[in-house]
Amino acid sequence: MQKKIPMRQCVGCREMKPKKELIRVVKSPEGAISLDFRGKAPGRGAYLCPDSACLKRAIKSKALERALETAIPQEIYDGLLSRMEEGDHG
Repeated sequence: MQKKIPMRQCVGCREMKPKKELIRVVKSPEGAISLDFRGKAPGRGAYLCPDSACLKRAIKSKALERALETAIPQEIYDGLLSRMEEGDHG
């Protein structure tokens, strides 16, 4: 029997993609925002394609802020952007 692939929606382009292809931004139970590259951190997560166009769209529409129900610090956006420009999200 084939294992089901977990799918998640990118908050930038709104497309459903396999979870392991996306970058997870997580809000911990304490309210701290961080990047979760393993997808295992506890807390509320939002997913983004590893694509700067999706990130820019999410910033413009405040999609991450809505998904995580909190303000997103600029360093999180900067960290995401630098990871995407490196092309490394694993």
